[in-house]
Amino acid sequence: MRRRHLLSSLALLTPALLAPGGPALAQAALSARDRADLQRVEAYLNGLTTLRARFIQIAQNGATAQGTALIWRPGRMRFDYDPPEPLMLIANNGQFLHYDKELRQPSIVPVGSTPLGILLRDRITLSGDVTVTGLQREQGLLRVTLFRTSSPGEGRLTLVFANDPLELRQWLVVDGQGRTTRVTLSAIETGVRLDRASFDFNDPRFLRGPVDNN
Repeated sequence: MRRRHLLSSLALLTPALLAPGGPALAQAALSARDRADLQRVEAYLNGLTTLRARFIQIAQNGATAQGTALIWRPGRMRFDYDPPEPLMLIANNGQFLHYDKELRQPSIVPVGSTPLGILLRDRITLSGDVTVTGLQREQGLLRVTLFRTSSPGEGRLTLVFANDPLELRQWLVVDGQGRTTRVTLSAIETGVRLDRASFDFNDPRFLRGPVDNN
């Protein structure tokens, strides 16, 4: 995939220009099952420390890329794209870095200004400063759509879980113009040991692939 096509799909980092559409789910409208499922999602995400997986990213225009994803909660995330894509994404120290290894050109935004920042919080609560706009169950999957209450213009994040047992399988980010970036996970491993240096973009070693200390 040509790099310009992939860059156009980086809505997962770029704040949206318009507020997400659709009303929020009123707490009074939530059924007991809805509340129970949201509590399960909160417990799962807050219990998630490390994750390693393969990913496939699909942009609004159909362009695709794949690679390896690492998450180390709270605060750390890394996406290494397979060749020929020279791109890498790293979240650490409150910043999200998008780096082009060929051009050696970084672009940095605050983690808190991106929809994915919600996943990296120390404590995830799906109420209050996070507004849930949708909860769907279909074909063994549970979908939860949300945004930061104080900054709806950043866009919407939909988390897709396998329902039994609960496991994060996919997320979608929708920007203010309705463009969707979809990331699907496979070969998921949780509770793995990761190298802290893999998330350090001030160290020259960050240009290499992720390292496992096992």
